[in-house]
Amino acid sequence: MADVRLLIAGREYIVTCKDGEEPRLHTLGNMVDEMAREAGGASGGLNESRLLLFSALLLADKLHDSKNGSIKGASPTQAADDPAFNQAVVTLEKLAGRIESLADRLEE
Repeated sequence: MADVRLLIAGREYIVTCKDGEEPRLHTLGNMVDEMAREAGGASGGLNESRLLLFSALLLADKLHDSKNGSIKGASPTQAADDPAFNQAVVTLEKLAGRIESLADRLEE
């Protein structure tokens, strides 16, 4: 197992993953960071759990659009036939679930 340091919205998180998955986790972390910055910039002054919640919602929104073929330049048929795309969808769903779970725990 490997520990990966992710910087999301200016805050560092250490996440454990399987050996060899570090580059993928960094890529996913960058996506979450982008969404967190977008959520924080749009709403301003959010606490950590709310920021992660809004980040998860933005990612879920993009995922929903991708499942419905709403991504620019991609048709529903292209998306369904692309194994890499389908794997990305599964990974984003899992990540969104983890973020929502973390946000719930932080709010308690």
